Amino acid sequence: MTRPDFIFMLTHHDRTVENAADLVEIVHAAGVRHIGFKDIGLPFASLQILADTIRQSGATTYLEVVSLDRESELRSVQAGIALGVDYLLGGTHVDDALRLLKGTDIRYYPFPGRISGHPSHLEGTEGEIVRSAVDLASRPGVHGLDLLAYRFAGDVISLMQRVRAAVTDKRIIIAGSIDREERIGAAVSAGADGLTVGTAAFDGVFPTSHDLKGQIDYVQMILSRL
Repeated sequence: MTRPDFIFMLTHHDRTVENAADLVEIVHAAGVRHIGFKDIGLPFASLQILADTIRQSGATTYLEVVSLDRESELRSVQAGIALGVDYLLGGTHVDDALRLLKGTDIRYYPFPGRISGHPSHLEGTEGEIVRSAVDLASRPGVHGLDLLAYRFAGDVISLMQRVRAAVTDKRIIIAGSIDREERIGAAVSAGADGLTVGTAAFDGVFPTSHDLKGQIDYVQMILSRL
């Protein structure tokens, strides 16, 4: 079993935190080499500073798109291109996004299934989500999937396992509401290539010191133990 990438999201309830750029040094010093943020919460100029700060730290940059309407989502895709992020996660208007991303080096991981609300929820039956995952993964220009498994109201473990079994040639990131050891373990066991943590660490929910470094250290300890 390969240890998945730990992507720390500088976000709280699907919004980039106001002091995100100031926190990059803490996150990087804790050993995190994959750092992300959302397209909501800060103006573009602040996101530019944040992306530059992450890049200067030597970490890989991730932008996750959680805008609900097509126009806002495509503006966020264009912002990701302008920011020069390494990975673009999320979004549902895949054909439109692929047209914008053509010719860039950005790795694109859209959301399978139907997404609603903010914070985002994953809707549809298990079978529908699996079929969506297979369809998206088959498209040139889609490098992987951003699966909001713990935003799904059904059998999350079964969903992760079925998506992994159906999509064997693309990477899968499990994102959203990973807030306890059991969920980290389940994502790893299901074969996730990456997982994101953000809100849980900012809320101090892991059973260790409530400061950000302590929360990050706990997640990394669980991943190394698994």
